[in-house]
Amino acid sequence: MSEFHGSASRSPLPRPNRTPPPATREKGLRQRLAELRGPDVPAKALDARALAALAANPGCRRRAILDGAGVDKAVLADRLGAPSAFGQSQFALTRGNAFEAKVKADGGAELLRLVHSRLDPGAEPPAGAAVPDLSAHGPEGRTARTALALREAVDAAGWTLLDHPMLALDVAGSIAFLEPDAVVVHPDGSWTVVEIKSFPMLDGSADPAKVGAAARQAAVYVLALEDVAARLDPAPRVRHRVLLVCPRDFSNLPTASAVDVRKQRAVTARQLARLTRVEEIAGALPEGTCFAPDRPAEELTAAVEAVPAAYAPECLSACELAFHCRDRSRADGAVTRLGRPLRAELGGLTTVEDVLAAARGESGDPDDPAVAALRRAAALRAEALALAAGREVAAACH
Repeated sequence: MSEFHGSASRSPLPRPNRTPPPATREKGLRQRLAELRGPDVPAKALDARALAALAANPGCRRRAILDGAGVDKAVLADRLGAPSAFGQSQFALTRGNAFEAKVKADGGAELLRLVHSRLDPGAEPPAGAAVPDLSAHGPEGRTARTALALREAVDAAGWTLLDHPMLALDVAGSIAFLEPDAVVVHPDGSWTVVEIKSFPMLDGSADPAKVGAAARQAAVYVLALEDVAARLDPAPRVRHRVLLVCPRDFSNLPTASAVDVRKQRAVTARQLARLTRVEEIAGALPEGTCFAPDRPAEELTAAVEAVPAAYAPECLSACELAFHCRDRSRADGAVTRLGRPLRAELGGLTTVEDVLAAARGESGDPDDPAVAALRRAAALRAEALALAAGREVAAACH
């Protein structure tokens, strides 16, 4: 007989739950990433520039886990004895901040005028645009406040300038918080990303390499804004033409150009989707792996080498660990250090020694197109050297 048997109006007492609630996967991942970074080491925020570089090399697990864990790669490179010159100078940062302040002065009147004239000339002029306060506690709070401000701006059906909003984007299972220079909401409810750069536009055009880098950054912001828009009903349109604002010629006066980032957005979205999820990479690391800068150099080297890298010459302009990875790539004789196009042509031949052996006929499948091409090239080289040697002998005899 049950000990709870009695009046029909009495219900059985619930048994106490002695099993602690399981930690969510998100909390478990955050804890694991904090352990990799170092318990007392603050996380370095993953900005759009770093995210665009990560998307450009989705096969590099090393960068994916270091960026996902918030590891300061510049400090790590110093500790590994391979410091990188990658990054902006303090002078460039100061100049950029001063120019941005000038562009946004007077409630962003000049910035809004440029948006109106370059992107939406048919709309009402942006007189008296709203500039909401986006301050909140922490990146999560600022992200929520930005989403609310965007929704309110759409409902207001006028011009709104969001100065340094905070956006969030899921990157291989880790949340990246992104801060564009500005986002403008048009009277029709559409959203435009604004990128403010300190490099000049000379006679209406700027350095193509710098414009390309700015477009890739802006594409990341467009992707993050699309996530916010998808949660609204109806979803506002995120414009794929962003506004790039730069100094005119050699002055400090702002000018602007509309840049179509549809191609960069599509490439970035595809590459981010190819990234191996951070928890998968973290789960494959040896127990006790840690990238904290206070660890001995030997231990840090072992930790970094525990994660596969995908070095290419392009990394030199995009990653703080590039010099370290290049040295390791040279030591291993990897063909990736010769560039991605050549690596793709060589198929299964992954080292320089493999390539030379295949060219000499010492190894490799002769039916492999890469091996056949190498042997043909080696034969042509030998024929050319023999011909040159024969001419030298003939010249010496005369």
